[in-house]
Amino acid sequence: MRKILVLGGTRFFGKRLVERLLEDSENNVTILTRGQTSDSFGDRVQRIIADRNDAEALAEAVGEQVWDVVYDNICFSPDEAREACRIFDAKAKRYILTSSLSVYDPSPEVLTESVFAPQAYLVRKGGKDDFTYQEAKRQAEAVFMQQATFPVAAVRFSIVLGTDDYTRRLYFHIEHVRDGIKIGIPNPAAHISFIRSDEAADFLLWLGQSHLTGPVNACSDGTVKIGELISTIEQLTGKQAVIQEKTADEHMSPFDITQSWYMDTTKARSVGYSFLSLTEWLPELINDLNRTYES
Repeated sequence: MRKILVLGGTRFFGKRLVERLLEDSENNVTILTRGQTSDSFGDRVQRIIADRNDAEALAEAVGEQVWDVVYDNICFSPDEAREACRIFDAKAKRYILTSSLSVYDPSPEVLTESVFAPQAYLVRKGGKDDFTYQEAKRQAEAVFMQQATFPVAAVRFSIVLGTDDYTRRLYFHIEHVRDGIKIGIPNPAAHISFIRSDEAADFLLWLGQSHLTGPVNACSDGTVKIGELISTIEQLTGKQAVIQEKTADEHMSPFDITQSWYMDTTKARSVGYSFLSLTEWLPELINDLNRTYES
């Protein structure tokens, strides 16, 4: 029996991860939750009720249990990472941190894990409100890679999309095109990486069973230009997008990058992981979301 703890397992790809873990009867799954979000897992999971921002409450809730794998989808600062290193010392046999493409600056060149090296990054103290999202994720990685006494892998996910994306990033573009609202897109020719939410969950599941450590890029195979994404929406909606380089903030695309932003996944693929093809699933997802406006 494998004891698995998931921090952040009640929505989006974290919820999908728990569902995938529960498919194997050898997994004894516990989710850490503040108790504010309901879930559909019933008695198939155990629950630890605690706020991960309250370090002492978290330590008390975790107790002396030892976990084969800890998945941490909700670490957003060096302070949170530092407390996790302390709390899970001698209690985690393997730790999977959800990180982000955001640790990288946009670049015309494909981004490999070596572009940002957390092992040599200067660690600072602070909570998530003390940093930009990019810097907070860099700091969290740096703390784990420099201070953890247990094996850690940091998954650098590209932007995660899906029908369950609570941020509604694709919906934003579909709605703006359908309604003829201006969209701010600084560079339609910029390439970008994406990963689908179920693929993100599958990758986390696989990584927890692997021996990979350190930073690991994860995105679907291939890239898409922002302009191509908009063209697909135009074709499906029959409407012409109104694109401007700059608009009011509320109408700037969530993908408002000025240059390309995409990753190399050789590290994961070299040890056997096969990613989905972006060009196969992205148009299908856009079509599915667009249909919700036509039903």
